[in-house]
Amino acid sequence: MDISHRKVSKVLKITDADNNPISNEKVHVSLKNHEFLFGCGAFEAIPFVNMPDDGNPWKKLVTEGMDKWLDVFNYGTLPFYWGNYEREEGKTDEHLLMPTAKFLQSKGVKVKGHPLCWHTVCANWLMQYDNATILKKQLERIDREVGTYKGVIDMWDVINEVVIMPIFDKYDNAITRICKEKGRVGLIKQVFDEAHSINPGATLLLNDFNTSISYEILIDGCLSAGVPSSAIGIQSHQHQGYWGKEKIEEVLERYSHFGLPIHFTENTILSGSLVPEYIEDLNDWQVEEWPSTPEGEERQCKELEEMYRMLFAHPLVEAITTWDFRDGAWLKAPSGIIRKDGTVKPAYDMLKNLIHKEWSTDETLTTDENGFVKLDAFKGEYNIEAKGTNVNAVFLKDGEQQIII
Repeated sequence: MDISHRKVSKVLKITDADNNPISNEKVHVSLKNHEFLFGCGAFEAIPFVNMPDDGNPWKKLVTEGMDKWLDVFNYGTLPFYWGNYEREEGKTDEHLLMPTAKFLQSKGVKVKGHPLCWHTVCANWLMQYDNATILKKQLERIDREVGTYKGVIDMWDVINEVVIMPIFDKYDNAITRICKEKGRVGLIKQVFDEAHSINPGATLLLNDFNTSISYEILIDGCLSAGVPSSAIGIQSHQHQGYWGKEKIEEVLERYSHFGLPIHFTENTILSGSLVPEYIEDLNDWQVEEWPSTPEGEERQCKELEEMYRMLFAHPLVEAITTWDFRDGAWLKAPSGIIRKDGTVKPAYDMLKNLIHKEWSTDETLTTDENGFVKLDAFKGEYNIEAKGTNVNAVFLKDGEQQIII
């Protein structure tokens, strides 16, 4: 697969502070952080950052897990489900989420908040209000979160699963009420405009699990209405079986015609038994135990590798998020890349190798008499070492770039 678009051809001019070329000198060029967003759900970072180290075995597990997480990923999703984040009106979990987001940011991780508006895990206390007040409080919620976390979280799933939102009938909820009244595009337009007004530089996503023509029609309507969407979010929870090469290609082809960046926002591939086909909502599959198996782990590794290679090769795909880091995180499913006990699966080693070896740049070169070196490098942030000095640089475009040592 062609991944040349993920790389740049660089001519580096290595000089001292007085612009004198550093000739015939070894230069070590190493990628520190990809431009591409290799992501994972970062929910475990919350107890890692906030839980006291008092001998709790869960703290030990998440601490060991966080080290493994950071060894692979440069992009993390944190939960902002309204019903959990603000269980009582006016009392939020900012005291937990802000230090967590800042910790991830300090490690070079880009952080996304998920989501600002959703009919599921909605705040129950909203139900006491009429629709006009619900909408007002929803927009105020967006103002608060986008404004409070600006500079720490500058990427948001603004609204989630809107295709089903106005017809969702499992239980009454405040957001379905206002979506019925405003219409899908009407509500999307208001929440996106609000988020954009608070942080015009933020990356704002529309996100859905529905990859049918209904989602295409919705995106088309949003773009026609001037919704400031930065990217298309596609969920790919494959609990009923791997999509396969043909479906991945078909989905990419259909969503590419909008010309927007594509983010695979929630990707799960199982290493255990699959959910039966007759189950329409994955949340309805309730089991006591859902073990990972050796043969399932080999299957997961193979399928995940094929999918990552296909997505990385597509020029419009900017991000892939493995949704569950550890088995059992959602619906008890064996959908993680590490097991419940923290030991790694084949999928973990495969992803680490792809991201940090096969798709990475780490070269030692020697400057010519004029201080030049040439290399092809993956786009991203770099460390450059020469004469015992380290400097940072960003490689995003072809061409010459001066490095002052």
